[in-house]
Amino acid sequence: MKSKLLISYLLLSVIGLHAQTKSTGTVNLLAGMSAKLDLNNTTSTATLSLSGPSDRWFALQIGLFVNGQGMEDGQDVVYYNGTTLVDAVHNGIGTAPTQDFNDWTVLSNTVNAGVRTVVASRAFNTGSGNDYSFVYANSNIDFAFSKMSTASYTLAYHGVSNRGYLLNVPFTTLGVEDFEQPKDVIVLYPNPTSNIFSIASDVEIQIVKIYDIYGKLIRNYSKPNGQIAISDLLVGIYFVEITTIENVVSVKKVIKE
Repeated sequence: MKSKLLISYLLLSVIGLHAQTKSTGTVNLLAGMSAKLDLNNTTSTATLSLSGPSDRWFALQIGLFVNGQGMEDGQDVVYYNGTTLVDAVHNGIGTAPTQDFNDWTVLSNTVNAGVRTVVASRAFNTGSGNDYSFVYANSNIDFAFSKMSTASYTLAYHGVSNRGYLLNVPFTTLGVEDFEQPKDVIVLYPNPTSNIFSIASDVEIQIVKIYDIYGKLIRNYSKPNGQIAISDLLVGIYFVEITTIENVVSVKKVIKE
């Protein structure tokens, strides 16, 4: 009973943070390809979950545009190159995009049944003229997408059946309902904290990584036991990536007072 009460209390304590979060939810793009974009107004951070075939490149253009502006010169795009998520800018139809300064930080990169899912985050506004600036007040976002027609990471023509647009993809503000009946309960407590926090989980924790709001890795723990000390960190919001022994990855937020 005490455990259930503690979990309920912790979930309610973070509602204020999630009330400032909106998401597209998982959007199906092409066969074996999907995207989910979350915007956190509290941290001014965008988190992208992009899935595609594990044996070839796949790409997503993000922003506000119209049908026909895929690969248009200057449009912001990310693509998986066989190693990581590449931040790039389009140079026009028929020309491969140019790699930009990579403001996206990869939080996880997993493969399941031939589908790769890359989760990455970056600040709303990176200060780069080539990067799309996310605006939390916007009610929707536009996607253009493509993937290679064959197993290859070499950027080349993908064919008309391997590209598409989804315009005006709506955002939904996340609230209390998003926390009801979780499959695997993982909570951080106390949160906020000034010195230490613990992780309550119904499965064994394998790896814990801590990132700052810009996606920089600042801590990496293997099979942590007991409490995690963060007294030396600056006051602010941090992301805690938790990987269980079942290889399930969960990203939580902790507030350092």
